[in-house]
Amino acid sequence: MSQEKVIVLDFGGQYNQLIARRVRECNVYCEVHPHYISLDEIKKMSPKGIIFTGGPNSAYLEDSPSCSRQIFELGIPVLGICYGSQLMAHLLGGAVKTAPTSEYGKTEVNIDATSMLFDGVQANTICWMSHTDYIETPPDDFRIIGHTTVCPVAAMECPERGLYATQFHPEVMHTVEGQKMLSNFVYKICGCNGDWKMDSFVEKTIAQIRQKVGDGKVLCALSGGVDSSVAAVMLARAVGKQLTCVFVDHGLLRKNEGSEVEEVFGPNGPYDLNFIHVNAQDRFYNKLKGIEEPEQKRKIIGEEFIRVFEEEAKKIGAVDYLVQGTIYPDVIESGLGKSATIKSHHNVGGLPDYVDFKEIIEPLRLLFKDEVRQAGRELGIPEHLVSRQPFPGPGLGIRIIGEVTAEKVKIVQDADAIYREEIAKAGLSGTISQYFAALTNMRSVGVMGDLRTYDYAVALRAVTTTDFMTAECVEIPFEVLQRVMNRVVNEVKGVNRVVYDLTSKPPGTIEFE
Repeated sequence: MSQEKVIVLDFGGQYNQLIARRVRECNVYCEVHPHYISLDEIKKMSPKGIIFTGGPNSAYLEDSPSCSRQIFELGIPVLGICYGSQLMAHLLGGAVKTAPTSEYGKTEVNIDATSMLFDGVQANTICWMSHTDYIETPPDDFRIIGHTTVCPVAAMECPERGLYATQFHPEVMHTVEGQKMLSNFVYKICGCNGDWKMDSFVEKTIAQIRQKVGDGKVLCALSGGVDSSVAAVMLARAVGKQLTCVFVDHGLLRKNEGSEVEEVFGPNGPYDLNFIHVNAQDRFYNKLKGIEEPEQKRKIIGEEFIRVFEEEAKKIGAVDYLVQGTIYPDVIESGLGKSATIKSHHNVGGLPDYVDFKEIIEPLRLLFKDEVRQAGRELGIPEHLVSRQPFPGPGLGIRIIGEVTAEKVKIVQDADAIYREEIAKAGLSGTISQYFAALTNMRSVGVMGDLRTYDYAVALRAVTTTDFMTAECVEIPFEVLQRVMNRVVNEVKGVNRVVYDLTSKPPGTIEFE
């Protein structure tokens, strides 16, 4: 991309995506790279600024993730956050040690408002701390611009070299004025202008696709979810009837979803698309027979999808390109180079080694979920489609713990339909970012009537989030949960227990597998 850029170097922190997202909220393009990226690669990208993430390690240990000390000599402003601040101090001659008192959670930080980083920030501001090490003394040419009662260097700077560091996390919502700090960094310190706008992104991407494809044929993997729907409409805008959308019903969709997708994108829908509906339920069930491990399930589903698309492409004839709705969190969570893989995403890590297409086009690969929704609005896609809840590519295959069978799919479809119906009746659907029912692999004894049962437990999940990188459990009214439980146990054969998942992200993920 030609626009100005800030890069995030990932040192293993759980908020790597969140930092990038917050920078983009300032209308500045930002992307995440592994900490070991070379100086030459950084120079080629010509970033306006660099941000170091946090991480679980100690900066002074030999095997901890690090980077070249020369990065501070590039003349590019650097902001170190948490572990990133400690690494900056360590590499430049400061002292980093185990803190006498660890700090976790909301903490009052006394800051020096004369620092450009803290311009407009209150002298005493609430920030989110999460550290057991601390900077005991900063490097010689740094001055302290923030402290707490137990942390002598909560923030430091060397403005002459464009180097700044915070022990706390400005990117999280709990840091009350964190967004103002990040805005100060990208605008006042890095000198960014803010040219990352969704309308220009859509226009540029459509033009790039049109140029790339030429008169070639394109096949779009359409699931009916937000990401693939936006990708499909974007491609239709770019290449028109050269595009064929293939909707594969793998038998792992929500209840009645296949007919709903066809209603929108099929021949009677509002979009003038070549649309093919492939019923492949038995094919996927057979492939998944006996498979319990989540990563294996994801990869099997991902590969089988590609094989179906390849077969459909041969029927169409001479299809050069495959389009997928891959988004940026998919790319990051599937592993940045040597970084740990959280899970193989259907569009990324789930692809087989060999794909019989000239090229895969991923027009949304640079976007976070809320940016995808905004792109959809720019394309004129109706709000009820744009604001639809995320649904994973592997579908219910990763909402069923253990082996996937047709019987289990029906259980989770019926339970999920009841859950969604009751949430809508209670007027809560617009206040919850994502909610669904999942089938656990746990069976337990129950009593229904006078008979003993030994059936499955269904787990209900509901989270609130702004970016799907971090999430909190929703406090659904108890009476609503009770209604859902009563209906599921009474109406869904094979279930005698319902539980509610309270786990946030992190430490959990939003999906179960």
